[in-house]
Amino acid sequence: MTHYMELLATAQPWNLIIFMAIPVILAEAIAVSELYILFTRKAHGAVVTLNTYASILVGIYFVGVFVYLVTTAVVPLTTSGGWRGPADVIAVSFYLLGVVPLGGMALLKLKLIGRHRSQEGQLMLHATLVAIFLVVAHVAMIFGMLNPEVLGWSPSTAAMNTGMGDMQH
Repeated sequence: MTHYMELLATAQPWNLIIFMAIPVILAEAIAVSELYILFTRKAHGAVVTLNTYASILVGIYFVGVFVYLVTTAVVPLTTSGGWRGPADVIAVSFYLLGVVPLGGMALLKLKLIGRHRSQEGQLMLHATLVAIFLVVAHVAMIFGMLNPEVLGWSPSTAAMNTGMGDMQH
């Protein structure tokens, strides 16, 4: 399995909650509230407040996830040659790429970017960032669920390349 799926499957249910449930639930709340805001054009109210706070929270949260995974997984896997082929790299890379739209949403709602845009311009930028996140998250999930051997990775070749022989970990 890819490291993406291994991460989610390890330390159940905590890793699944920390790395999948929290960001996805917040992102889904943002996406649904975004549709409501786009259809109603309401600039205030409970749904707008939910959208704002969820955007800020998920952006900050995912920056923490990004830093944690880069330092504890990406750097060690890269330096040791431990990647399980292209599917593994694509899955993890696209998962981590989620920091761009999620961080962008937080920065937008914190008025650190886009503050000179009109309200509609900010709404369009936020909706675009939501869409980008949905795309990168789904690419990560698809490649994460793919058996790495489908794209040419071989456990035996990988073990020889890392000097591990037949050792399983």
